[in-house]
Amino acid sequence: MTAIVTTPPALEPVTLEEARAHLRVSGTEEDLLISRLIAAARQHLEGVARRALLTQGWRLYLDAWPPGRIIRLPVGPVQSVDSITVYDGDGLPVPLAAADHRLDGQAEPPRLRVAAAAPAAISGFNGIEVEFTAGYGADANAVPQPLRQAILVLVAHWFDGRAAGFNLATAGVPAGWSALLAPYRMLRL
Repeated sequence: MTAIVTTPPALEPVTLEEARAHLRVSGTEEDLLISRLIAAARQHLEGVARRALLTQGWRLYLDAWPPGRIIRLPVGPVQSVDSITVYDGDGLPVPLAAADHRLDGQAEPPRLRVAAAAPAAISGFNGIEVEFTAGYGADANAVPQPLRQAILVLVAHWFDGRAAGFNLATAGVPAGWSALLAPYRMLRL
């Protein structure tokens, strides 16, 4: 199973102004750094929690049908399944009709049941493509406040730790950050 973001969110769940206020930075000379930290904090949070915060497009590739043809989607919440394409034994694309699948987008993890009528013969690797839209909504107000706060906390931690030799990849997270995230973490099954 491989999953990729096909359409990133149009904006971040925390604005530059909100981050500046949280950091108590009044000037604009650090804006580029703060903007990068916001994006990195969102991406880190999304990866750890397995959540898409703002509306974004995803594509999931599968090699074969899972048991019971119930596909567990890698992130939540899922707003919609936009298309399912199965590549048949000859490698030709066969789009499934909307009536051939049912979404439970709020489940943890979100899941998709595909009807037995869908083609069974699949052409090798990545023979099934599922296009879906995930996220809490299109604007920051749709994102739960604790997740927005977790981004601000992480931005502040990384901003304060930017001394010589600071490496974002090894910077870690501050105490209490995981507690903000705990109710929203989707477990892997």
